[in-house]
Amino acid sequence: MIMRARVLACVGTAILLSACDSGSKITTASKQDDPLPATVTQKDFGDYVLYFNAINTDQLTPDIAKQYGIVRSKSQAMLNVSIHKKVQGGGTEAVTGAVTASAVNLNAQMKSMTLREIREDKAIYYIGELPVTDGEVLIYTIDAKPGDDPRRFTLRFKKQFYVEQ
Repeated sequence: MIMRARVLACVGTAILLSACDSGSKITTASKQDDPLPATVTQKDFGDYVLYFNAINTDQLTPDIAKQYGIVRSKSQAMLNVSIHKKVQGGGTEAVTGAVTASAVNLNAQMKSMTLREIREDKAIYYIGELPVTDGEVLIYTIDAKPGDDPRRFTLRFKKQFYVEQ
């Protein structure tokens, strides 16, 4: 009985080692799910790059806020997302797509927003606003599907907002 247990343990260890040697990679879900820090404003997805940021709307100029119907306020945050396709020569160009976003704070309160498409010459971006409180940390989830491409790209990032300064 003891000998059989040792043989099974050796076989199990050999199987695990051979799986590791064959190039399989073990990753933890927590590392994949960790949101990007606020200092990161783009993510490469092969043929596409997603650019994103979130700011308090009081940082917009009065003219820009008026042009897009955005209320300027320290207690209002704006998310801005743009999908770019890589082109030959190393550059990118903005493309249309379907973009959705949501945010959750550290109290697990979901904050939804509707994104709208903005076009300016060759620039295409998607913006949405939501209320924030002083010191609130939001974890945004962005889901983007470029044009006719069947792929969807999802990313998460974290941003803390300050209202009272």
